[in-house]
Amino acid sequence: MTYRADIDGLRALAVVPVVAFHAGLPAVGGGYVGVDIFFVISGYLITSIITSEIDAGHFSLATFYQRRVRRIFPALITVLIFCSIAGYLLMTPDDYKMLGQSAVATTLFVSNIFFWRQTNYFDAPVSENPLLHTWSLAIEEQFYLFYPLLLMLVARYWRNLRKPIIVILCLLSFVLGLWLLALKPSATFYLGPTRFWELLVGGLVAISLIPTSANKKANLLVASFGLAMIGYAVFYYTAATRFPGAAALLPVLGAAALIWSGSGEATAVHRLLGARPVVALGKASY
Repeated sequence: MTYRADIDGLRALAVVPVVAFHAGLPAVGGGYVGVDIFFVISGYLITSIITSEIDAGHFSLATFYQRRVRRIFPALITVLIFCSIAGYLLMTPDDYKMLGQSAVATTLFVSNIFFWRQTNYFDAPVSENPLLHTWSLAIEEQFYLFYPLLLMLVARYWRNLRKPIIVILCLLSFVLGLWLLALKPSATFYLGPTRFWELLVGGLVAISLIPTSANKKANLLVASFGLAMIGYAVFYYTAATRFPGAAALLPVLGAAALIWSGSGEATAVHRLLGARPVVALGKASY
């Protein structure tokens, strides 16, 4: 893939609101939507890599999962060790016990299920668990257990139906989330089937569901609109917003718009995202 600095910049646009939200800054009541931006980025990058390797005839599941391990585990192990030591020194026995349980769940990539079974994302004590942020990592890894296999099957038996199949799966996941939000809001927030559509939106950008444009003015308009959608969600959503559901469309489509519109000549928005300090922050976000 051709490196795009603006996507690393988009990571910064995702991580800053999340950190600010958890720091309790009142101005960013919807900062948690940064996670949804990360989902779109991840879906875009992974789909681009897998489909290009499948189409070239040299995709390997073993290599794919090896890359995931090398990408994830060094940082993950560091975080787990640090939290375990700090928790031993600072936490009460009950809180430390929960930290240990969440560490095991994180290692097995089921921390989203663990936190779902505890309580609401926005309530203590779960919101004070040092490993709470790993729920989104679990979503991604669960998604990547079946997604490469699906793309391989599609390439082998239904190559011409790649786009329709991904569209259908995306819509099914989104509709499931809409339906369950009123019935099981916590499950809708944490569990993969109601979140996978966000990664699939990134995948649809990767396979050019909507062909990219060479019109710089049009791309600037789309990028500006995408930035505005993300900004509205960050600054106007709160913990009381019914989320994800339809409310997740703003950050998800905003991120997709920024990625889609940046595939050609960089606009002013993409140059801003590609600035060195922003890119450095995005690269450090993991």
